[in-house]
Amino acid sequence: MSYEIEKTDADWRAQLSPEEYHVLREAGTERPFVGEYTDTKTVGVYSCRACGTELFSSETKFDSHCGWPSYYAPLAEDRVQYIEDTTLGMRRVEVRCAKCGGHLGHVFDGEGYGTPTDQRYCINSISLTLKPAE
Repeated sequence: MSYEIEKTDADWRAQLSPEEYHVLREAGTERPFVGEYTDTKTVGVYSCRACGTELFSSETKFDSHCGWPSYYAPLAEDRVQYIEDTTLGMRRVEVRCAKCGGHLGHVFDGEGYGTPTDQRYCINSISLTLKPAE
């Protein structure tokens, strides 16, 4: 797949920490309940840590108690990309940044959280940067 922002592997490694690289470029997952934004209530916008694209608003963040930050919708559908993920013996939908292809996490439907979309975007904190509202 091609993205608006494309860099060599060496460029991504130079820009990102080893942990950020593992999640964003190798579709890794940070451990649950340790992420910087898991319990954050700060009002603002969450951007892709790799390229700065604004992806999620604190207005759609909710407490899912799953161990990772959860949102019920992205800022706009064209800012994320969905890819079928059949690893781990199940069908999941991977969520990536549409601008740079950075792995963000997964989206789940129909879990009964009572959100307006009945979706849970389960996103790695390490994939994001929070820009607090002024």
